[in-house]
Amino acid sequence: MENIRLKILQEKAAGLPFLPGIYIMKDKNDNIIYVGKSKALRNRVSQYFSDHTRHDLKTQKMVENVVDFDYMMTDSDMEALTLENQLIKLHMPKFNIRLKDGKSYPYIKVTMNELYPRISVTRKRLADGAKYYGPYSAAGAAYTLVKTAQKAFKLASCDREFPKDIEKTRPCIFYQMNQCVGPCTGKVSSKEYKELYKDVLTFLRGSYTEIKTSLEENMEYAAENLMFESAAIYRDRINSLERLWSNQKVVGSPDTEQDIIALYTDDVCSCITIFYVRDGCVIDSEHHVFSAEQIINDENISAFLIYLYTKREYIPKIILLNIELSEEDDILLSEFLNKRVGYKVKLKTPERGELKALCSMVYDNAAQHAKHYKAEAEKDNKTLVKLASILSLEVVPERIEAFDISNMGSDNITAGMIVAENGKLKKSDYRTYKITSTDKQDDYSSMREIIERRLKNHSEILPDLILLDGGKGHVSTIKTLLEELQMPIPVFGMVKDEFHKTRGLTTEDEEISIAREQAVFQLIYKIQEEVHRFTITKMTNSRSKNVKKSALEKIDGIGAAKARELLKHFKTMANLKAAKKEELLEVRGISERNANEILEYFKK
Repeated sequence: MENIRLKILQEKAAGLPFLPGIYIMKDKNDNIIYVGKSKALRNRVSQYFSDHTRHDLKTQKMVENVVDFDYMMTDSDMEALTLENQLIKLHMPKFNIRLKDGKSYPYIKVTMNELYPRISVTRKRLADGAKYYGPYSAAGAAYTLVKTAQKAFKLASCDREFPKDIEKTRPCIFYQMNQCVGPCTGKVSSKEYKELYKDVLTFLRGSYTEIKTSLEENMEYAAENLMFESAAIYRDRINSLERLWSNQKVVGSPDTEQDIIALYTDDVCSCITIFYVRDGCVIDSEHHVFSAEQIINDENISAFLIYLYTKREYIPKIILLNIELSEEDDILLSEFLNKRVGYKVKLKTPERGELKALCSMVYDNAAQHAKHYKAEAEKDNKTLVKLASILSLEVVPERIEAFDISNMGSDNITAGMIVAENGKLKKSDYRTYKITSTDKQDDYSSMREIIERRLKNHSEILPDLILLDGGKGHVSTIKTLLEELQMPIPVFGMVKDEFHKTRGLTTEDEEISIAREQAVFQLIYKIQEEVHRFTITKMTNSRSKNVKKSALEKIDGIGAAKARELLKHFKTMANLKAAKKEELLEVRGISERNANEILEYFKK
């Protein structure tokens, strides 16, 4: 059968054109497991099936899972590269390396398009005319930079909106302590405040030398013209920034701007580490660890780097790599970066000297993170093995799904599902369910409904273990369901003590103590707390929306549909209450009469 499968794939690959394009590998369930690109499709795809034993272990494993493939021809290599990245992002194939979900990346937002700019941290990058910097590796780094900028440049950090709130209230304590220039006083014009923010933008780009030179020139000019108060302000800014720079790791001369990227890989995992160097200092770093099955090769790495740099606001003119890309991928990646920024970006793989030493330093960091990942994975695996032993499971539960029901009366009965994969919470797989089969507070039938929906609708990925936030009755109900569906998945309940904390696990007949196995207890405790937190949060949010919608439906002429559109448009009731008539008329379905009724309702 194996030889027949490979022969069929070889024959199909032999019929491909010698043209650029992307190929899509699929498994027996028609799942996309790998996406790649090539300037000559026939050559590249045929290599996978002609003698797959010559491949590395990761590629061999991928090929062993392929039962079919699709392909798309493109007009150019660059188009293939772009399409490859789009498909990897869309389908997240298990054998491709990829960035984590971009939603988790924080940016710094500066609203230079406003009369009085503001600076903040956000996780959404919108096409709203504002300037965005990042993404940053952690929210802490972004917030630290924002606070440093506010302190160094004496920016307003309050929630007031300018010029709307100018001279509405007394200046706050930050103005009195000389830690804010005080746009609220009306003494700072929009032009002056924007000039201040121009230095902030330079600071956020990491151009410390440039901004220091600018501040020193301004300080000297102010001192020469006897503007001693202004000179002192510039001096304080310089001192604040120098304190920040002194805490950075210096790796080059003050004019050095480059990204340093290193790959560490072994049979267990791989890690790509990036150091972002600006003005000779490492201002941020990222570490991306990939599991053993994810393939590390030229096309995968180039796809990863393109995805990385499509998300970054600024790209330096030099990128150092500790790996040698193929000539084809090197040219493609350079072309992409040049078009992205409008200037030439050089990719270098140094072989000696200081640059080689920098790559080695980043490689050592990647190796250290990989080592930590393996140690954590080994610890998690031991915990899962122990859990399997305690529960007499036939397989180690790599994928655990936990369920909980939350309600407030018969309204808003909500069920939540969380996932732990290899001992780690996998939030991208979390799900919520609205109970439809009953309007009563019946936890048993509610639990049966959501698990039946889960297993029938997504049967291509099944859990190794199901955990229920409940006791023996819940377990009995779900065991009966699993027997009906002919799905022999082990199921246990997570029971709590009189203080509502995790006590142990239970079958439909007996309780199993896990108190003596600390690692297992902590895992179950984490899962039970997380599924309860997730479900109660979703239920509360759902109830809040319904309450707001119900309140709006009291307005003459506003039904459920219009109430939903109003909340969707204004996001919060506070925004809706503050809205003007012309803003209300922008909402779909809202007539002039509706707008007048809404204004009158909130006026009362």
